Amino acid sequence: MIPDSHTDLLTEAVTVTLVTLMPDGQPQATPVWVDYDGTHLLVNVGEGRQKDRNIRRNPKVTVLAIDPKNPYRYLEVRGVVEEIVVDETGDNMNALSLKYRGTPKRYGLEAPPREVETRVYYRIKPLRVIAR
Repeated sequence: MIPDSHTDLLTEAVTVTLVTLMPDGQPQATPVWVDYDGTHLLVNVGEGRQKDRNIRRNPKVTVLAIDPKNPYRYLEVRGVVEEIVVDETGDNMNALSLKYRGTPKRYGLEAPPREVETRVYYRIKPLRVIAR
């Protein structure tokens, strides 16, 4: 569903904006790292944070990726979180860290200890895609 012309905005190290809905209906926008498996967008966050609570209450989200080289080229993905996965091994976060920071070690560790933070990642199914 993501056009080939814009997959680079999800597969390269482009920080995207994740938009969720607060309990009062107001949008909450947060910069996050993203990955793309060819079908779903994958976003990893700390369990219990506001965006995590928002998604557990209402799984509708929007992800906005803006080309850092051309701000008029962007990808808006409106979708729904189909699955929330606990990143117990840290593999998903470490893969994102490698992509965005060049090192596969989150917080400088091979796998984050539980007392640091429990990470979860969302599998987001695109429902509507706007690519410009």
